[in-house]
Amino acid sequence: MDQALPGITAQSNENGAASPVSTAPKNGAKPDHFYVLWLSGVAAIGGFLFGFDSGVINGAVDALSAAFGTKTAATGFAVASVLLGCAGGAFGAGALANLIGRRPTMLFNAVLFFGSAFATGAAGSAPVFVACRIAGGLAIGAASVLAPMYISEVAPAHLRGRLASLQQMAIVLGLFSAFLSNDILAKVAGGASAIFWLGAPAWRWMFWMEAIPSAAFLIGTLLIPESPRFLVFSGKREQARQIFARIGGNADELVAQVQQSLRGEHRPRLSDLIVPGSCRVAPVVWVAMGLAAFQQFVGINIIFYFGEVLWKAAGATEQWALRINLLTGLVNILATIPAIALVDRLGRKPLLLVGSAGMAVTLDIMAVIFATAGLGPEGRPLLSHGAAVMALAAANLYIVAFAVSWGPVMWVLLGEMFPNRLRGAALAVSGATNWAANFLVTVTFLPLLKVVGLAGSYGLYTLAAVISLLFVWTAVRETKGKTLEEM
Repeated sequence: MDQALPGITAQSNENGAASPVSTAPKNGAKPDHFYVLWLSGVAAIGGFLFGFDSGVINGAVDALSAAFGTKTAATGFAVASVLLGCAGGAFGAGALANLIGRRPTMLFNAVLFFGSAFATGAAGSAPVFVACRIAGGLAIGAASVLAPMYISEVAPAHLRGRLASLQQMAIVLGLFSAFLSNDILAKVAGGASAIFWLGAPAWRWMFWMEAIPSAAFLIGTLLIPESPRFLVFSGKREQARQIFARIGGNADELVAQVQQSLRGEHRPRLSDLIVPGSCRVAPVVWVAMGLAAFQQFVGINIIFYFGEVLWKAAGATEQWALRINLLTGLVNILATIPAIALVDRLGRKPLLLVGSAGMAVTLDIMAVIFATAGLGPEGRPLLSHGAAVMALAAANLYIVAFAVSWGPVMWVLLGEMFPNRLRGAALAVSGATNWAANFLVTVTFLPLLKVVGLAGSYGLYTLAAVISLLFVWTAVRETKGKTLEEM
């Protein structure tokens, strides 16, 4: 059922049904930037949950292994299992959003986040835990597609890059909040496995804390309208015009543009991704899938999923490993701020090129440091104080390079690079590609660590960063300043 917007009263439309009449600014009136920010901010809460749910596992890896008696490979799968759900959620959310609308799909997603948070923390065995993480992954994957889709469809062209970057800011804030929550709970309880409130170990409370932002997402989504572009597609042009008028710009012209772009089109479907008269996937979809895959192949989420394990492998104590996690989470947040400021000024492609070059250099430095380190107990690298400081500095500079470029820009591009008729299906496929690549990198990390060590692992991620630079240089086009209908 359609919901009247703030500042809108109802009258009958041409079909006799109640439709809102806007008291929002007329064409040419000053746009309501706070309103646009509010709409984008609510959608971005999905990104916060995406980050929180992705990062919360970080402080619980060893506790899960002890609680369920799993070995290295099984623990790695328990961590990575969420990504199987993510791929399915990303793939399904685009289709569902095209069928019932962006807002109803976001509401369903908020409920899924809320339920999976409680179920994961209450899991009594490894199989149940994995099943609950997969359910949570469905929510994360859906959020990864829905937030950029909704934001790109409500944001004015000149602000779209910055507003779409809120998704990445929300993701990194969610990651940092998960790290902070984990650290506080482990510290107060005396360890992730120690008994905490209501007789439950601290690691269970790490997952239950997610219920708070899940509730905020649910309430916020109840208060925002449907995407105006979906409303045009659904034949609700007057409601779309009212939202466009409040957002800013010539509302009648924007509605006409969307109508023109959709003229003669059917409800979006996966077959739209095939070039008419051929068996080839549209080139723009291949580019999007490449962007989605390379964002993960550079190994960024290894630091966020396995940060505690990673720094323990480098010789840090559990306490220091958790503190380093907090540092990397904070660096991630701070480095995302200039990305938001620059994405609409410098453009998408220059930021990606700079980011790929920066990641290649810093990953190579880390590979060299660990390759030349001695071996201590249990085969762990034995770093001198200077080498340890340099490794930590290189790791954080690597996060900076990612956070000012590939972190936000990939999601910005995925939200805006497709024509209206392809957006839902193409976002579903590229989002699923991102999560499939994430799963591949995550599930192979612990076995890779055993076989080739930190030096070999970072060497592979360095190679991926170099290839990503060549890919952007040859395949990616600039999109800044264009409306979605001009793409």
